[in-house]
Amino acid sequence: MELKRRTFFKWGLTGAALSLIKPSQAAQMVTSTFETKINGPIVISTWVHGLEANKAAWEILSKGGKALDAVEKAARVTEADITNRSVGIGGRPDRDGHLTLDACIMDEQSRCGSVAFLEGIDHPVSVARRVMEKTQHVMLVGEGAYQFAIEQGFKKVKTPLPEVKEDWKKWKKENKDLFKKPEINHENHDTIGIIAMDANGDLSGSCTTSGWAYKLHGRVGDSPIIGAGLFVDNEVGAACVTGLGEAIIKVAGSHTVVELMRHGMTPQEACKAAVERIISKNKDMTGLQCGFIALDKKGNVGAYSVFNGFNYAKRTNTEEGMVDALFDRKW
Repeated sequence: MELKRRTFFKWGLTGAALSLIKPSQAAQMVTSTFETKINGPIVISTWVHGLEANKAAWEILSKGGKALDAVEKAARVTEADITNRSVGIGGRPDRDGHLTLDACIMDEQSRCGSVAFLEGIDHPVSVARRVMEKTQHVMLVGEGAYQFAIEQGFKKVKTPLPEVKEDWKKWKKENKDLFKKPEINHENHDTIGIIAMDANGDLSGSCTTSGWAYKLHGRVGDSPIIGAGLFVDNEVGAACVTGLGEAIIKVAGSHTVVELMRHGMTPQEACKAAVERIISKNKDMTGLQCGFIALDKKGNVGAYSVFNGFNYAKRTNTEEGMVDALFDRKW
């Protein structure tokens, strides 16, 4: 999917000069260093593929639609992008050559749904929503998730893609270390997480991924786990995270961010504190990139990552573009 040139907005160093730029103006990327209060709907998504995801979400939010519908539609855009190697049907398989997908969704009522280790279905985020709305459960996995999806009328797809399968064959011949940590900031972004607040001030979020490329068969990361990859509390705010799922699960990453906001931290402070907690729990930081984004009920946004290189897409009534997250250390 070809990305069109978009406007990128500028965050000043002192907090005195936020330049709001219309979507028709030239693009540029700068580092965010403070938060701002936004009136009206807002959507934020991890990584540059969040630009197209946000565009889809905005079609709903700008017309007064619900945040839940917006975050599902946004995630579906990335899931359908066959050029994306870390999300959806274009993703990379596990060590045994199986492409298994994970996703979750959560709304303003704290309803949530999740699927994990799902193979052969094109839109896991929508299956997750169906789990939330049609069952008494939160998570379905593996063959059970697949059977449920088929019963609900979801489309079967053959995966991995032929070109991705060839890459896997080459990898398997060349790699002896099957437990090497991924280079998250490069081809293996690991997820897209999306948070939106609609015109009514209600929050929802979604998260979808093909996970760690060439992972052990059966591995599930943080992305489909409510409280790890995504958490929404409509009284406080919402958070999601991208990166090495094993490290994120250990600290219940997204829930931690929301709870810190509940106790008075700004989204930026909370994201930074969650990153610091991850660092404190891991002696070996090799390949351990994690990047959080958060949104509170007032429309304040925060983001922070372990290493440099993490960014997110933002869309409001007045802004559209990418923001570089602050970080703890350089690679």
